[in-house]
Amino acid sequence: MARKDFSFFHTLRVRWAEADMQGVVFNAHYLTFFDVGLTEYLRVLQERAGGDAGLTGDDLYVAHAELDYHASARFDDVLDVGVRVERLGRTSVSFRIEIFRGEEHLISGQLVYVFTGHADGEDPRPMPVPDRFRELVAEFEAVAP
Repeated sequence: MARKDFSFFHTLRVRWAEADMQGVVFNAHYLTFFDVGLTEYLRVLQERAGGDAGLTGDDLYVAHAELDYHASARFDDVLDVGVRVERLGRTSVSFRIEIFRGEEHLISGQLVYVFTGHADGEDPRPMPVPDRFRELVAEFEAVAP
């Protein structure tokens, strides 16, 4: 995807501890960058909803993670993590996340989360994506730059 296809970006700087012996970001850290970007995206939704985006903090679980590497980031690079909802299913939401250094596209990926609920202490069970969350995503993705 192109930068223009994203409604949200979170900027971060690569820290020394995230670079490996070759001086590039160790591959596993990109999932952390994805998580930080997604957390900030959800924070914006919560703020826009006055604290109620249909999320409780313990009802979203990752079910799938996927990354494609196009180029490497290095220590002290400033990166923009683009996040957008790619698909809202019945019980899951797919986020498209891409990392850019300026205009250069470094990483593409997807995180799929499943909404769950607990029934009297049982293991979490999938539940429908909350309507409030659907509404907020539709509004945010439509109006964000």
